[in-house]
Amino acid sequence: MDLVGKVAIVTGGTGGLGVAVVERLLTAGATVIIPYVHQDAFQRLATRLPTVIGVQLDLTDETATRSTYTTIANAHGGIDILVNSAGGFAGGEPVHQTSWELWQSQIDINLKTAVISCAAAIPHLIARGGGAIVNVSSRTATQSGANLAAYATAKRAVLQLTEALAVELRPHNITVNAVLPSVIDTPANRAAMPKANYEVWVKPAEIAEVIHFLVSPAARIISGAAIPVYGQA
Repeated sequence: MDLVGKVAIVTGGTGGLGVAVVERLLTAGATVIIPYVHQDAFQRLATRLPTVIGVQLDLTDETATRSTYTTIANAHGGIDILVNSAGGFAGGEPVHQTSWELWQSQIDINLKTAVISCAAAIPHLIARGGGAIVNVSSRTATQSGANLAAYATAKRAVLQLTEALAVELRPHNITVNAVLPSVIDTPANRAAMPKANYEVWVKPAEIAEVIHFLVSPAARIISGAAIPVYGQA
């Protein structure tokens, strides 16, 4: 229970990885708030984890996100932890056949949400005298392949964001790190790739354990790291 008294925001908290992160942080004693878009998805999560707190929010709306995070901080005494797991994947075409609309959507869901969330949360982490941010990037950010340029570029930018924030926030006792998953063993990925070898895919709970460590007091000396969490996948 090393996070008792800590207030955590987990974006993408209703997703395959996000649910595992929420569960792990709740088990560690944190108060966990998740911004969500779809009410039904949040209700399913709340049925499983009744102590989770939800706020309906479009994370690409800067004004709304800043206002909501201030409301959260005021209601719970501050914000200590931010995990940016909101994101999404689209690809399948070479650059010259990929529309800018797809590029923009990948930038918005993977990078813009992280930038806006960080900007909204950081003043509250500073006010608490320190904290931790973990951004979810991707193995593709450093080991891209063909037909993945839009997704890879957005996730690479998340790494650059992480590195810049780590330097900026060091004087404020705030650590900023990134994790780099590959294919995560979720029902959605199994449905999309029914012939894959699921045995080598990393379980969401395993990645959540790493994220828990990174936001815990045990990792207070680690900042600016990009940590592979893809095992043999």
